[in-house]
Amino acid sequence: MIFNPASLPGAFVIEPERNEDIRGHFARTYCEKEFAARGLETHIAQCSISFNHRKGSLRGMHYQIEPFEEVKLVRCTRGAIYDVIIDLREDSSGFKKYFAVELNAQNCKMLYIPAGLAHGFQTLADNTEVFYQVSQLYSSEHARGLRWNDPAFQIPWPEDERTILERDQNYPDFV
Repeated sequence: MIFNPASLPGAFVIEPERNEDIRGHFARTYCEKEFAARGLETHIAQCSISFNHRKGSLRGMHYQIEPFEEVKLVRCTRGAIYDVIIDLREDSSGFKKYFAVELNAQNCKMLYIPAGLAHGFQTLADNTEVFYQVSQLYSSEHARGLRWNDPAFQIPWPEDERTILERDQNYPDFV
């Protein structure tokens, strides 16, 4: 695996190294030893899939607070997404900054998201599926969110007709 540092501290875009032959290719998408060697979280408590029927579906910006802060490894297994993270760690040089990357089924890239960051995405194709590996169990009591278009972050989302839950549209402004 190739670990490319993102512009936010502790975040990485990870590219599987493909071994190709006449049948197709094989690649590791996770290796505890390689993650540990870089000081990254290796514990996986939960895996989830998000399926989205329509292009323009927007989920986010979600995170969990202590003691249920999550580390996530996100991969788009079908279709394509514009994946976004926001650094909410007040002691970080990336505080209030965002990072965005396209993940799709063809490039097989993954986004490693450290604890303390909000995460969301917008689908770029119909019938898109996203696979999450998460370090913590989901806790509704600790779940929080930021509005996807909060002016505090100035995220340039792709122009499209969006499908968004009312909850995600109505988070308060970041203070």
